[in-house]
Amino acid sequence: MGKLNFSYFQLVIIHILLGIIIFLFEPLSKYYFLGVAAYFFIRIIQASKEEKPLLVLIICSFIIGCEVFLRMTGGNLLYEISKYSVISFLLLGIFYTGISRKSISYIIYALLLIPGIIFAATNLDYNLVFRKIIAFNLSGPVCLALAAIFCYNLKVSVQDMNKITQAIILPIISNTIYLFLYNPNIKDVLSGTQSNFEASGGFGPNQVATILGLGMFILVIRFFVYSRNIFYQILNLSLLALVSYRAIITFSRGGVLTALIIIMTFLFFYFISSNSKRRLRILKSVFIVMLLAIGVWIFSSIQTLGFIDKRYANQDAAGRSKEDITTGRVNLVSYEFEEFFNNPFLGVGVGRIKQVRYEKSGIKAASHNEMSRLLSEHGMFGVVALFILLFSPLLFRLRNNRNYLFYSFYLFWFLTINHSSMRIAAPAFIYGLCLLIIIDEKNSLLRQQVIQKG
Repeated sequence: MGKLNFSYFQLVIIHILLGIIIFLFEPLSKYYFLGVAAYFFIRIIQASKEEKPLLVLIICSFIIGCEVFLRMTGGNLLYEISKYSVISFLLLGIFYTGISRKSISYIIYALLLIPGIIFAATNLDYNLVFRKIIAFNLSGPVCLALAAIFCYNLKVSVQDMNKITQAIILPIISNTIYLFLYNPNIKDVLSGTQSNFEASGGFGPNQVATILGLGMFILVIRFFVYSRNIFYQILNLSLLALVSYRAIITFSRGGVLTALIIIMTFLFFYFISSNSKRRLRILKSVFIVMLLAIGVWIFSSIQTLGFIDKRYANQDAAGRSKEDITTGRVNLVSYEFEEFFNNPFLGVGVGRIKQVRYEKSGIKAASHNEMSRLLSEHGMFGVVALFILLFSPLLFRLRNNRNYLFYSFYLFWFLTINHSSMRIAAPAFIYGLCLLIIIDEKNSLLRQQVIQKG
């Protein structure tokens, strides 16, 4: 199969049109996903061994970028098909590239999940175990483990990262256009300061804000690193304004605040790693982005009649301060820690914490916190798994400090799983990107030799 060569601008236009077309004919979203996945599957099979890893990273990046869009438009054949697809492509990549011996900690992490599954299987009926554990609770952690194993010590060039970030942002552009068509005027659906489903395409505001927040971050990277002339700078700034506005008016704060933190982290490390000449350009560009951010916020405030200001000030529609900025999630997390102390060895079992909480308190809500869930459902095995997830990337960073996106990727994973758990594949796959080694040479996506891997 031949390569489809389009410029970034052409791909942006194509995905703007796709957003319009899928809004008009939503069933086409299934063919959009299947077509791209099939194209890259064939490309990977036909590619040389040196090209395969990059193609795997590109298709996985595309999938995490379009996951929420597909869920929103009914494009998923199964609700978790995006995670399954990422898992499948990562397995294909591992089959061709092998496994670094230094990634053994993530194999251990995956094995640590098994006792909780077995324990849960003895306490829930088979259908509930299969659906909740395999389809929902297990797909995210497995996706993370495979992403970490595949990406560990994998070398990519700066231009390879250009292709990876491009693959993430393109479907997010389509998603943004769809949101503008679905709800062109936020004033028509304002009902208070709570998260707004109508402004989120009729889908979960938390997930929409999370993926749009990731899009904000990617567009900032593309503006600072991959805008080779004034035209592309204007293009990326324009897209950043559109994506940021739609993220803000979901009224879901987690994704937007996460985006701001990882953007500032990226700018800090990009600045200190640059020479004096580039630093001056960065400072000028930061000033432009700050002006854009202020403009987008003022516009959002006007369009929401000031409700968005109250939302971020933790006030209700009448301007009264709310007692709990976390909307009750602290209590849910505290309960999960209590269950961990009550069941410290095996935990309550995978997928059971929500059921146990409902049986004891009548509360059906989920905490959306992956860390407390890991501890409460896996016990001491979860403690070890959590230590691996938290500290393995930091130890990797001590030996390999050539990934200027490391801390942004790491913080995206950490912050996202604490407000949105792993309901989407993005935090799991982005975690894996922490473990890449970014080098300057082009066409450099090669594994280190076995002797180097140790």
